[in-house]
Amino acid sequence: MIEFLEKRQGNYLISTDKSWLDLEVIHGFLHTCYWCKGIPKEVVVRAIENSVCFGLYKNGDQIGFARVVTDYATFFYLADVFILEPYRGENLGVWLIETIVNHPIFRGIRTWTLLTADAHGLYEKFGFQNHSDPKRFMIRKVPYPYKLPEGT
Repeated sequence: MIEFLEKRQGNYLISTDKSWLDLEVIHGFLHTCYWCKGIPKEVVVRAIENSVCFGLYKNGDQIGFARVVTDYATFFYLADVFILEPYRGENLGVWLIETIVNHPIFRGIRTWTLLTADAHGLYEKFGFQNHSDPKRFMIRKVPYPYKLPEGT
């Protein structure tokens, strides 16, 4: 069992305690974002159950989230990172990523990965970079795995 991590900064808290996660906030954001539009709530639940999750809270209300898929030894994949719109521009994303990459359970990981279409500058601050040899890096994507209801 992994010990919970908590970091405080004024009225803000980052915690890995999954019991604090607000599924309505997380699913509410994710099902409308570009990387997993239409994701069913049960898929979000399964992803949370099988990941190291970082909730970001202000006065107890969830305002941000990120999760890591890992084997705790060699591989790290950062996913579903977000800060709710009203809280952007306060460097909370920087604090969240800093907290994640400095978490002691990820010490010794040799491969750190993520996918982003719009936040390269944030992740570059922590050593992430475009893959130096794209001919070696492969990915299998399934377009539109979540069937959206008519009219969405």
